[in-house]
Order: sequence, then structure tokens, then C-alpha cells
Amino acid sequence: MKIDFANIDFKKEPAFKGGDGVFSVKTAGDKACKIMYGRLEKGCSIGMHRHEGSCEAIYVTRGEGRMSYEGEEQILRAGDCHYCGEGKAHSFRNDGDEPLEFFAVVPAFSE
Repeated sequence: MKIDFANIDFKKEPAFKGGDGVFSVKTAGDKACKIMYGRLEKGCSIGMHRHEGSCEAIYVTRGEGRMSYEGEEQILRAGDCHYCGEGKAHSFRNDGDEPLEFFAVVPAFSE
């Protein structure tokens, strides 16, 4: 299945997962796997959240941000990938000077 993110509109999610500002996201997939292209403007964030019954892989395509993961902070830049395993928690903040854009895949685990 081809996913053409160029023809999917951004949906604005204010205070996403308790974060600051607005998370703009294009979403595809189904209940088994969510596929997203996201954007955080300068100063915006996705709040701390735990992946229960899922995991998440994030690939940064533009900008720079700070990932908080299980009590540690890492700077992610375009070309970097982050993985948050099942049962782990993370948050993501754009504290750079340009929009932070990334591709994320969240597969749900079946029982």
C-alpha cells in the first residue's frame, strides 16, 4: 500500500500527550499500525507518554530536537532514529530554530 503524505492534510493536535503548543500530524495506517509524519514548530513538544501494548520508531527528517527517554535526554537531528520499546516512556521537544519534522511508526502488539 502506498501512503502519499503529500496528499494528506496536517491535523493540529494542541497539547498532544500533555505537551506544549501544537503537534501537526499526518496519519495513515490502521489499528494494527499507525504511520505518521509529524511537525513540531519551535518551542512545541509531545508530552511524556508510555507505550503500553505498542512501541515506536521515529526518524527525524528535518530540524533538531530533544528526546527525553527513560530519564535520559538525547539530541536528535535530521538523519537520526529513535526507538521507544514497549513499556518505555518518552517525550520530544523542538528547542531548535526551525521546524522539527519526523516520520514515526507505532505498531500495536496483539495479545
